[in-house]
Amino acid sequence: MTDRRTLLFDLDGTLLDTAPDMAYALNRLLSERQYEPLPFEHIRGHVSHGANALTRLGFQVAPDEPAFASLRKRFLEIYADNLCRETRLFSGMESILERCERIGTAWGVVTNKPSFLTDPLLRRLGLWDRAACVVSGDTLDRRKPHPEPLLHACRIAGGAPDRCIYVGDAERDIEAGRRAGMTTLVATFGYLTNSDRPEDWGADGLLRDPVDLLHWLDG
Repeated sequence: MTDRRTLLFDLDGTLLDTAPDMAYALNRLLSERQYEPLPFEHIRGHVSHGANALTRLGFQVAPDEPAFASLRKRFLEIYADNLCRETRLFSGMESILERCERIGTAWGVVTNKPSFLTDPLLRRLGLWDRAACVVSGDTLDRRKPHPEPLLHACRIAGGAPDRCIYVGDAERDIEAGRRAGMTTLVATFGYLTNSDRPEDWGADGLLRDPVDLLHWLDG
C-alpha cells in the first residue's frame, strides 16, 4: 500500500450520464408489454438505483411478485443491447480525468452495476484502459453501502483510504465512503429526486458540476 492519491467514482449519475439509455430500455419494455411510455424526467431520478428500481417504477410490481423476475431480466437484455446509444461522460468530466492523469492521481470506478454491463460500457467509451481500478456490484460478495468494494478499489489502485475521494449521487455511496474512511462528495448533478436531501447525508462536500472537483484535487 502506498499513499498515492485516488479519486473513485460511482458510475451511473456520477461519472457517466447513462439515464438516456436506461430510460430507452425501460420504455421499450413498457411498449413491448402494451404499457404507455414514461417521461424521461420521471425515470431519470431512479436510474442510480438500478434495474430493480426501474422495474418497480415501470410496472408497479414488487420484487417478490411473480412477474418481477421476468420483467427485470428482459429489461437487462434490452439495456445490454443498447449500452451506448447516448451514454456519455458528464460534461466537464473528461477534463477531470485528464487532470488526474497529469498530476498522477489514480482514478477508478466503484459501482453496484454488474460487471457484464460495466465492463463493456467502459470499454466502448475508451475508459477501461485509463481506469486504475473497476469494481462492479458482483466483483465481491458485498456491495455498497458496505465499504469493502471501496477498500478493494484502493488496494488495486495502490492508494490509502485516507488519501482517497469517493464521489457518488446516492446516499449509499456516501455511507460506503464514510465507512471506508474516505473523503466523500455528492454529485448533485446526478440522478437525485426531489425527495433526496444530500445535505443530510454527512458528505464532505456537494458538487454542482464535475469541474467543482478541481478544488478537491488541487486542495
